Amino acid sequence: MTQETRAFQAEVSRLLEIVAHSLYSEKEIFLRELISNASDACDRLRYAALTEPELAEGEANFSVILIPDKSARTLTVADNGIGMNRGELIENLGTIARSGTAAFVNQLSGDARKDMSLIGQFGVGFYSAFMVAESVEVRSRKAGETQGWRWVSDGKGEFVIEPCPEATRGATIVVHLREGEDDYLEPARLRRIVSTYSDHIGLPIILRDAGKEETINTASALWTRTKSEITQEQYNEFYHHVGHSFDDPDGVRTVNLAHP
Repeated sequence: MTQETRAFQAEVSRLLEIVAHSLYSEKEIFLRELISNASDACDRLRYAALTEPELAEGEANFSVILIPDKSARTLTVADNGIGMNRGELIENLGTIARSGTAAFVNQLSGDARKDMSLIGQFGVGFYSAFMVAESVEVRSRKAGETQGWRWVSDGKGEFVIEPCPEATRGATIVVHLREGEDDYLEPARLRRIVSTYSDHIGLPIILRDAGKEETINTASALWTRTKSEITQEQYNEFYHHVGHSFDDPDGVRTVNLAHP
């Protein structure tokens, strides 16, 4: 099968237009959303491998890898999770079938900040990458399959999908940054974003830069720590992650996850 160009469904196109022209002040949440999706993909494969261990192909050490490339002006977010095949890339990234886009569009208020806050809630976090990207490329191979695929779009109405022999198990998302967004290539900025939004993720988030690898999250679940080790911000971000929400929980530490 050769390269194919397909149109987004109308609801997806509308969503992408909103995202691309948003003046939302916290654009950095795109990275939180991509990391959250990568973590979910690893969890899905971990669960699937309990009954079908061959799906993990002998590689059960799940992680999320961040790769800033200043010369190419790209930020890559890669995981070795469940991955997607051709049909799933089309369904999940190009249509409303499973992305939650229809529900998102139905809730739009016209207030840019409020509308952007719906991204995580309706499961359309992948599209938040277009707040900082001039184009996004996804290379993916589904666990248990041999054929990999490449999906790419500039978010302006169409996407291209084609075979990708070099794709590895999981998903590799390459964000081609817009002019003026190069701050997301700075290791210090990436460390801060991960510390703020994704420190609770229960698998290693690895920064790969200048030939070195560094785990930049604590990679331990909140419920394994004592109360004194957990900040209010970490509670809030855990709430955001499990609830796919951008608002803060009511009250102070309303859910007691930690050991006394």
